[in-house]
Amino acid sequence: MDKRVVGFDLARALAVIGMVIVNFKIVMHAKAEGAPAWLRVFDVIDGRASAIFVILAGVGLSLLSAKARLANDAAQIRADRLMLVKRAAFLFVVGLLYVQVWPADILHFYGAYLIIGAAALTWRSRTLVAAAALMVLGFVVLVSQYNYEQGWNWHTLSYAHFWTPSKFFYNLFFNGFHPIFPWAGFLLLGIALGRLDWQAPGTRARIFAAGLLVAVAAESLVWWGARQTHTGWGIWGFLLSSQSMPPLPLYFVAASGTACAVIAACIAVGERCRGARWLAPLIHTGQIALTLYVAHVVIGMGMLEAFGKLENQSLGFAIGSALLFCFGAVVFSHLWRQRFKLGPLEWLMRRSTG
Repeated sequence: MDKRVVGFDLARALAVIGMVIVNFKIVMHAKAEGAPAWLRVFDVIDGRASAIFVILAGVGLSLLSAKARLANDAAQIRADRLMLVKRAAFLFVVGLLYVQVWPADILHFYGAYLIIGAAALTWRSRTLVAAAALMVLGFVVLVSQYNYEQGWNWHTLSYAHFWTPSKFFYNLFFNGFHPIFPWAGFLLLGIALGRLDWQAPGTRARIFAAGLLVAVAAESLVWWGARQTHTGWGIWGFLLSSQSMPPLPLYFVAASGTACAVIAACIAVGERCRGARWLAPLIHTGQIALTLYVAHVVIGMGMLEAFGKLENQSLGFAIGSALLFCFGAVVFSHLWRQRFKLGPLEWLMRRSTG
């Protein structure tokens, strides 16, 4: 790909906006019961926006290492891996600082995924997909052997003894908000997807159709399962869920399919509307996603807390306030990128890691 694929930035912007909406709903304990149907539609993005974000990270790793991998340049591959390890360490540390104010942080998990991604840069695409599948199956094994709810207070979404070594690793690998099993599988899948020619219309169409079909099939299976009494299902009944917690196989399949369809659609829009004035602010939003991810808690939720509006709000208020923040974030991103190449946190990460 000889020019920047702006559709990836557009998809990243939509992922960030989706994550903001989901997180505002979570922290406000906003419930769908009694809300208008059009507001309940926003529940569809739960767990999907963050999956798009991680898959796009894998795509980025693939594009970053493509030249060295195709040339079999061992020295450059080592350099790419070293840079990724440094960025992983940066994100892991920033995430652990951030978790003090936002327990649902994804950044320290993201740092762990990057370590795995650095090791997997030169794996064959089939190996990457197989490894992603093993991450999913590994989680099923873990959830069948260990107590997924251990440490959780689901009412407050707090995790007891998070900072003790045993509970920390339990949370990181198994029952956190975005545990390595199976979430690192999204990154591995993204690395494989990043090797496809997304700029080819035929490739995009096939990815979109396949992603949509897979997502609909997975959600239909969940819907069908919910209508059954589960008599005779035994221990397998619990697998019929596409919720992100716990992240069972149907969730992984549905979220992956949704991500593929959304990314393909965004690239098509980016190619068709390249240069359009309305598109630039969204592209810029995707380019400073790290900054906006931290800002939505520190600034967005911080302001709501200052006015006493952060807890026990209606679904309409949660979504409305999230969209208001997102509008401000888009405007800020556009103005910032007109003057600076990198967002504030993106600049700090680049300065710290090279």
